[in-house]
Amino acid sequence: MKISLLNDSFPPVIDGVANVVMNYARILHEMEGNRVVVATPRYPDANYYQYPYMVIPYQSFDTTEIIKGYRAGNPFAIRELQDLKEFNPDIIHSHCPVSSTILARLLRRETGAPIVFTYHTKFDVDIARAVKAQIIQKEAINVLVSNIEACDDVWVVSKGAGENLRSLGYTGEYHVMNNGVDFAKGRASDAEVIEATKDYDLPKDVPVFIFVGRIIKYKGLSMILDACEMLDEEGMDFRMVFVGSGPDAEELSQRGQKLGNKVIFTGPIYDREVLKAWNTRADLFLFPSVYDTNGLVVREAAACGLASVLIKDSCAAEGVTDGRNGYIIEENGRSMADLLLRVCKDMDAVHDVGMHAMDEIYISWDDSVHQAYERYGEVLELKAAGKLEDHRKLTARLEDYYGLFEPYSDSLTHFPFDIQNDIKDLSSGLYNGVKNISITSANMINEAIDSSTNMIGKTIEASSNVLEKTIETSSNVIGKTIETSSNVIGKTIETSSNVIGKTINTSTNKLNEKVTNSANKFNDKIESFYKAYDKFISELAKSED
Repeated sequence: MKISLLNDSFPPVIDGVANVVMNYARILHEMEGNRVVVATPRYPDANYYQYPYMVIPYQSFDTTEIIKGYRAGNPFAIRELQDLKEFNPDIIHSHCPVSSTILARLLRRETGAPIVFTYHTKFDVDIARAVKAQIIQKEAINVLVSNIEACDDVWVVSKGAGENLRSLGYTGEYHVMNNGVDFAKGRASDAEVIEATKDYDLPKDVPVFIFVGRIIKYKGLSMILDACEMLDEEGMDFRMVFVGSGPDAEELSQRGQKLGNKVIFTGPIYDREVLKAWNTRADLFLFPSVYDTNGLVVREAAACGLASVLIKDSCAAEGVTDGRNGYIIEENGRSMADLLLRVCKDMDAVHDVGMHAMDEIYISWDDSVHQAYERYGEVLELKAAGKLEDHRKLTARLEDYYGLFEPYSDSLTHFPFDIQNDIKDLSSGLYNGVKNISITSANMINEAIDSSTNMIGKTIEASSNVLEKTIETSSNVIGKTIETSSNVIGKTIETSSNVIGKTINTSTNKLNEKVTNSANKFNDKIESFYKAYDKFISELAKSED
């Protein structure tokens, strides 16, 4: 079988979905008779030739300052689309509803291969964090849902992920296809545990709790610290270990410091064997996230015989029975603290629950991808029977309009890249202009302050000498000197202010001129883009008539 895997992230960008695609590609490639190609936005200086399967990086532009760490792909990249067409896949599997799925739909038009789509992430949460205007949030979600509904077979990574997709307006069918983990089942050796944890204070008979993942509040990490503070107030000794990095690491770490050596932040751990050793050393895995759609770290913990504490009705809690192969709590620190106080009285029972987790909720990537491969076969059978077109909700057929798009592809597809440097120049000019004004002004102010300070110092020194001779005389001298100094300081500051004002005016005029020139160039390119776009829409309207 020939399989095209499409995703908006891939190394050098590493995130959860990129990890999924890498495991799919590796295992499918190793299966006899398969050929695999991965298509992803191109990143500068990335080595796409190091993989045993083919990787096709397509045109992208820099959005890393808007979406931290990510570039946006251009799904209308004609050369790369032609490369994918020549590969002639049997199955197209998209893992992102943005550029990847647009490219998948265009590729389906060229090859007839069905599209499988996997819904990994609660995109409404991501959109809400990135865009504050609700009307824009709504339209962005509508576009994503429309893109998903145009696919032939929709998968979700958990029942909760499916419910989230439904809440966004999706009305089609979906299949739950669990992701696996790349930890082999089994615990690390005692020697590996000692080596991994040797730099930390972990007394033998003190319970160790662990969290592994991105250090960000929406994963419920404040709740963990709430519970830790309550345990501390109850006089319980414990160690809470946070493994990972993220935007809230500094704030949460400072809060944890109030509990002394009971709370540990290790930073990120990239070595999988070291991470496995930490999971082996811990007694419970705390994962109070209601954001995650799958909670792969829970299954990674289970691979090591480590039970998890999870929030009731969360996606991560699917398949977990309270007290059997994990623990279920309400979404608050008090509930977590009460459970930890209770279960830690019998650590042997806690470890038994961990072994049940290993036996009952662990799933390997090999098992996960083989299940996916079987579903690929079923999708191809549906296609052969002519049932896919009825199964798919017919939405605006972007792929059917691609032929009309081609005559205007140069103007429309290169527009974002043409203006990219102009935008950078404009923002850089604004930044550097303001920076230069600030530096120049600050230097002048500092010089004025230094001059005034020196004069005051000399005045005080002269006044002290006079004071030694006679208090009455010195009083008069001090009064006259201070008056003189004040006049001089006033004149110095006035002169400095005038110079600063003139400098700011000159710099502002130059900056305005530069901004105006950049804006004019920017507007010219926008006008060119709209002319091409109008022609495209006109041709589209004629074809629909």
